Amino acid sequence: MKVGLLRAVGVATAVYGVAVAALPDLLARPSGLVDGQGRTAPATRTSLRPLAWRDAASGLAMALAPDGPALRTAAYVRIAADFGDAVLLGVTLPGRDRRLKAVAVSVGWGALSVAGLLARGRRGSGIMGAVEAGPLRVRR
Repeated sequence: MKVGLLRAVGVATAVYGVAVAALPDLLARPSGLVDGQGRTAPATRTSLRPLAWRDAASGLAMALAPDGPALRTAAYVRIAADFGDAVLLGVTLPGRDRRLKAVAVSVGWGALSVAGLLARGRRGSGIMGAVEAGPLRVRR
C-alpha cells in the first residue's frame, strides 16, 4: 500500500469537498447543472452540498486514518463513492460530453485510490513519508 498516495488523494478530496460545499457552482457549472444564464438554482446548491461534505469527510478520513486497516477502509469508502459517482453522473448529467467528463474524473480519482491500495510501497517513502517521519526522526 502506498500510504503517501492515499493521503495525497485524501487531502485533495477533502479540500475539493470543502470548496464545493462553500461554492456549489464549482461542481454545478462543469456538470451542466445551471440554467441558461449560468446560475445554479437554490435546490441544486442544496443538493450538492451533502455530496461535497461526503467528499470532505471521506478525504479527511484518508488523510488522517492510521496506516493499516483504518486507512484501507477509508480508501474503500472513497473508491465506492468515486465509482458510484461515475455510474450515477454518467447516466444522469445533461449532455453526453459532460457525462463522459464526469465519468473520466470520477474513475480517475477512484483509480488513484485503487493504485494506492495495490501498490507495494515502503512506508515513509516520498514526500508524504518525510512529512510523516517528522523532523526528529532520522531516515536511512
